[in-house]
Formats: sequence, structure tokens, C-alpha cells
Amino acid sequence: MERIYLDHAATSPMHPKVIERMSETMGTLFGNPSSIHSFGREARRQLDEARQTIASSIGAKANEIIFTSGGTEADNMAILGAVEASSDKGRHIITSSIEHHAVLHACMRLEKLGFDVTYLPVDEEGRVSVTDVEKALRDDTILVTIMYANNEVGTIQPIEEIGRLLAGHQALFHTDAVQAFGLLKLDVNTAGVDMLSVSAHKLNGPKGIGFLFAKEGIKLAPRSFGGEQERKRRAGTENLVSIEGFREAVMVNRENLEEKAEAYVRFKKMFMDILEEESVTFKLNGSLADSVPHIVNLSFPGTNVEAMLVNLDLAGIAASSGSACTAGSIEPSHVLVAMFGKDSERIVNSIRFSFGLGTTEEMVEKAARETALIVKRLRG
Repeated sequence: MERIYLDHAATSPMHPKVIERMSETMGTLFGNPSSIHSFGREARRQLDEARQTIASSIGAKANEIIFTSGGTEADNMAILGAVEASSDKGRHIITSSIEHHAVLHACMRLEKLGFDVTYLPVDEEGRVSVTDVEKALRDDTILVTIMYANNEVGTIQPIEEIGRLLAGHQALFHTDAVQAFGLLKLDVNTAGVDMLSVSAHKLNGPKGIGFLFAKEGIKLAPRSFGGEQERKRRAGTENLVSIEGFREAVMVNRENLEEKAEAYVRFKKMFMDILEEESVTFKLNGSLADSVPHIVNLSFPGTNVEAMLVNLDLAGIAASSGSACTAGSIEPSHVLVAMFGKDSERIVNSIRFSFGLGTTEEMVEKAARETALIVKRLRG
């Protein structure tokens, strides 16, 4: 049985060039970048080059990139680190109700420490209102953290408009760009953000590596203590093998970003067109026009998400009910609850399909037709 992987928003396979680059690095570069001898200097040179390549992919300076263990650590460092460093200026934070749990749980932690957090609502397409951000803004607001694109429904947030709104305010602006990086053209200067989080494994890079962009001059209280790596912002010997893999993934992605995005948009439309052709009733969760190209989240009335996922898996199709970090949980998606309310049937019958490296039109067609058969069978 052919297996079809349509869960790239959860994680993506490593590109062959990334594997090759990491293997080469493991065999040739073992020096500690902090050592002053030739082995250390060689490792440092590679680290500096990788940092520059990755920084240039978002219009940043090399010294504004902090390597982390992934998106979760980058989000935590941005939120907890910035708030601790700015706590003398205020105690108020603004975020949205559909953030990744790496953001939401960090904000909940701050609430327990006495900070005031405003959780903004979203509309039925999963979009935050700039007007709501403006209304929530206070003199003592020290941080606004709004994701660039949602990981469950793909909706792109009005980041540039929020950035312009905050331009004259003391609040720092952070965005979780884990689902946007590598699929949208990102420029931290145009976006107007102070901090931006990214993870390599969504971009056909290795797991366990990511980065936080922190604009020059931003103060972050460290979350780990020890050495003076990452300009004293993150202690610990740098994971050079994974960083080199990350760098290679960025370079490969840069070559075909637009072509890749166009293909995924075509797959998305094709998938829904086949469902309509098969006379399957479904509803799109989110926005088709204003979303990242690789994610499509569909509601299938009259079905159940657990039964759908089991049947899809039996048919060789890997999909998801939403965030990979809550897979296996029977809790409804907090994103869909925020969009449609806790009594909506969509929170129990929605499936996320996401495309990526290796996805072909033939796979999309087969997956769509198998999905149609499963929906019809489950509806009796």
C-alpha cells in the first residue's frame, strides 16, 4: 500500500542535501566554536557563515539571530525573556486566543506570576482584528505576541499593520513565524517586528534546532545559565551539525520558494475540487486566499475526527486534527473553538491536510478520493 504523507505542518522530511551536509559536518567539524585553536576557529567560521545566511533570509543582521532548540524555546525565550527584562515598564501582555501552546502556556505562566494578559478573539476565518489590538493596548503594555500564520488553519495575521500600530509604543512585538518561514517572503523590517521565532523541522531541516530573531538593542533575560554563547543570551555549546543542516535547508528553500508555494496552492484547490466532484459536503476552516499555501483545514459534517483519522491512516494517508503538539488529545482544538465557539460541530469533525516535499498531484488526487470514500462510509 502506498503511504501518503499530508502532515507537513506537523513536521517535514529532511531534504537529501540537508542530510548530506549534516553528515559531512559530523565527519569533519568537531571543534568547539568557543575554542581558540584551529579546530575551534574552523567551527566558529562555519557557525558565523550559517548565522549570516539565516539572518539574510529574513532581512536581519547576523548578531540578531539566537540559535535555539526549536520554535518552542524561541517562543519561550522571546516572551519570558523580554517580559522579565521589561517588567519595570509595565505588567500587561497582549496575545491571541489561537496561538501555539508554546506561546499560550508561556503567557499563562506569566499570569501566575502576576502579569495581566489579554487574549484577543478572532473572526470565523481565524484572523485577529488590528482594531482589537489597538483597543487592548495600554500605557503599561510591554509585549504583544501574535503568530504570523496559524498552524492549524493556516490563516495569515495582519502582522505589518500591527507592526505599524506599535511603532510609537513601548511594547515589544513578537511573532511566531514557524508556519510562515520558508513559505512566505519574510522581512523583519517590513513586518515591523522586534522578535520572530522559527523552527527548522518545518522547512525540511533537522528537528531540535531553530532561532529567535531579536532586534539589535532588545534586552532579553536569559533562560539558561553557564557559558557566554549567543552573545550571552543562551548558554551552551552550539549545535553546529544541526545549524549547518538548518543553513542548507534555508539555501535549498530559497531556490524554489515561489514555485513551491504555487504548487501547494494548486494542490489545495485540487483537493477541494475532487471532494466537490465526489459530492462530498465539507466546509473550509479559515481563508483560502489569505492563508499559507501548504495548509488546508476542512470540516466534514456528520463525521468524527477520531474515526476520520483512523480510517485515513488505514488507507495509508497521514493527516492531522490540528497541532502536532496535542496529537492524541481528546481535547477540542482551541483554535476552532476560538473561531466557531465551543458548541460548533466543526471542533469534532475537522481535519488538517498539509503539503510539502515529495507531495505530488497523483498523491493529492488519491488522498482526496480516499477521503471522499471514507466520509461517505462514515456517514452511512
